[in-house]
Amino acid sequence: VQLQASGGGLVHPGGSLRLSCRGSGFTFADYAIGWFRQAPGKEREGISSISAHDGSTDYANSVKGRFTISRDNAKNTVYLQMDSLRPEDSAVYYCATAPGMVAPPLSLSSVYDHWGQGTQVTVSS
Repeated sequence: VQLQASGGGLVHPGGSLRLSCRGSGFTFADYAIGWFRQAPGKEREGISSISAHDGSTDYANSVKGRFTISRDNAKNTVYLQMDSLRPEDSAVYYCATAPGMVAPPLSLSSVYDHWGQGTQVTVSS
């Protein structure tokens, strides 16, 4: 099982980025995927997830209304569209697989069992 996160970079406040998480080595369509982030000196934060069985989504309050998660199973990829970015969104962003089709609560990051390498997002003027 491998996950490859990409799409991070430097963006001005108010800008947008789209992160991608491409999976390989497993049946991608059968697993929920979560996005997490961790800033220096802070705990890891679950920010969004998408289930596999019905495509249902979940968002942390800190990103609700600004971030949109989606998946394209034909491309083995989950996307995180991030709009109206703020300096406090700066962090390393990780994607991870859940153990099944239903995404666990974002607060239970330890349940997610395979993690990508992370991509840096920096929001700064």
